[in-house]
Amino acid sequence: MTTVSVPGVPAIEDGELISTNPATGELAGRFPVADADDVARAVGQARVAAKWWAGLGFAGRRTRLLRWRSVLANRIPELAALSRLETGKPIADGVVEAVSAIDHLDWAARNAKRVLGPRRVRGRLVIAEFSAHLEYQPYGVVAMIAPWNYPVLTPIGAFGYALAAGNAVILKPSEYTPAIGQWLVDTFAEVVPEHPVLQAVHGLGDVGATLCRSGVDKVAFTGSTTTAKKVMAACAETLTPVVLEAGGKDAMIVDSDADLDAAAEACVWGALTNAGQTCIGIERAYVVEPVYDAFVAKVVAKASRLTVGPEDTDLGPITMPGQIEVIRRHIDDAISRGGRAVLGGPDAVAPPYVRPTILVDVPEEAAAVREETFGPTLTIARVADADEAVARTNAVSYGLGASVFGRRRAVEIAGRIRSGMAAVNSSLTFVGMSTLPFGGVGDSGFGRIHGADGLREFGRSKAVTRRRGPSVLPSMTFERTSAQVERIIKAAKIMYGR
Repeated sequence: MTTVSVPGVPAIEDGELISTNPATGELAGRFPVADADDVARAVGQARVAAKWWAGLGFAGRRTRLLRWRSVLANRIPELAALSRLETGKPIADGVVEAVSAIDHLDWAARNAKRVLGPRRVRGRLVIAEFSAHLEYQPYGVVAMIAPWNYPVLTPIGAFGYALAAGNAVILKPSEYTPAIGQWLVDTFAEVVPEHPVLQAVHGLGDVGATLCRSGVDKVAFTGSTTTAKKVMAACAETLTPVVLEAGGKDAMIVDSDADLDAAAEACVWGALTNAGQTCIGIERAYVVEPVYDAFVAKVVAKASRLTVGPEDTDLGPITMPGQIEVIRRHIDDAISRGGRAVLGGPDAVAPPYVRPTILVDVPEEAAAVREETFGPTLTIARVADADEAVARTNAVSYGLGASVFGRRRAVEIAGRIRSGMAAVNSSLTFVGMSTLPFGGVGDSGFGRIHGADGLREFGRSKAVTRRRGPSVLPSMTFERTSAQVERIIKAAKIMYGR
C-alpha cells in the first residue's frame, strides 16, 4: 500500500497530482498537473471536437450518450469501489450516486431534441406577415469545475446535459477526486474515440482559474460560495457566462400534523448521508412546539444507530481533512452559546471521522445555524408555528433546497421558502428527479442544471423570423405612408385599447 504523510490531502510531486484515501492514505492515482499551455491545448482540441460533436445532430449524440450510459451501468461496482477508495464514502452511497447520475444522463440524451430542437413559435397580429421559430445552438466548449463530495453525480448532472446539447466539455475535477474524474473521461472515450469531446485537466485551484480565463464559451461550477465568487470574477474578465451551484444551509420544517417517524427518518438521511458532506444536506430543523420533543427523541434514536468507520459502515470519513476544523468550530461555538448536544458533541470529532452530532437550544446567531457546516451535524430548534419556521429558514443568505413535513399546509409552506428546490414529506429527492431543474438563489448561486432548464442552460437560444407575405400594416420600413401609420394607430386601438 502506498501512503502519504497527510491522508486525503492532495499533493503535487514531480509535476503530478497525488490523490489518496482520506482515512488510510492508500493511493488512488497520480495525474499530470496541467499548466497554462496544457489548458490552452485542451481548449483548442475541444473546439475541433465540438464542431464534430455538434455535427452529429441530436440522434447521433443520443446514440453515443446512451452507449456510454450502458457502459456506466455495467460498471457500477467498479465506479463505487473507486469512489470508496478516493473519498472514503461507503460502497452503498457510491452505488446510489452512480445510479442517479446514469438516470440523468439517460434523460438528457433522450430529451435533448425535444427541448432544444427547432420549433415554430406563434407570432402576433401586429406583424402577422412573419413566421417565427426558435432553436438552441450549442455554446461550443463548456468547462466544468467539479466538486469532491459527489464526484460522479454532480459532474454528469451538468456536463451530461452540456454534451447532449452539442458541446464539447473540459472537466476540471476536484483535486480531491481526480481519479474519479479521469475514470469518467476514459470510459467516455471508449465509446467516443473519434475526438476528445470530453477531456480532463488536473491540478489545484490555479488550474481552475486558468480554465476560466482560457476562452471557453461557458463555465459550470459547483463548490463553495467563496470559490463561486472567484470563478464569477475570473469569467467576468471575458464576459464568459457561468452557471454556479454554491453552498447551502438547508432546513427541514416539521409541522404539527407531520408523520414524525417518516420525518425523523428523512431528517437523519438528509442530514447525515455522505457524512453530512452534501450541499443540499439538512443542516437545520425547525419543529413546531407540540411535536418537538417527540421528533428530537426519534431523530436521536435513529442517528445513534448509525455506524462510522472505514468498512461496511453508514458513514465514512470526512473527505477533505480541512473541513474537520470547520465542523469542530461549529460544534464548539454552538455549545459555548448555550446549545446542548443530545447526541455526539465535541468528542464526536475524531479525525478522519466525525460521529453524528445533534444539537438543540442553539441560538440563531451561532455558526452552526448561519454558516455551512458540511459535516454530520444537525441543529433542531423549537418554534411556535410553521410561520416562525419559515421566517427562520429564510433568515440565512443561502437558498438551495429545503424539506417540509406535514399534511394540511406542507405544500403551501414549501412554496414560501426562499430556495431553488423543496421536498414535501421527503428530503433531497429533487436531486434524483432528472425532469426537474436543480439550483439555488442568493449565496447558493444561480442558473440551473438537470431537467429541461438544465439542457437550455447549455444552449444559446436563437430566434429566427421569416417573411411569409406582404405587410398589411407596414411599420418596419421607411416606405410607410402617413395613411399606413394612421391605420397602425387604429389597429392598435382596436387590439389593445379596450
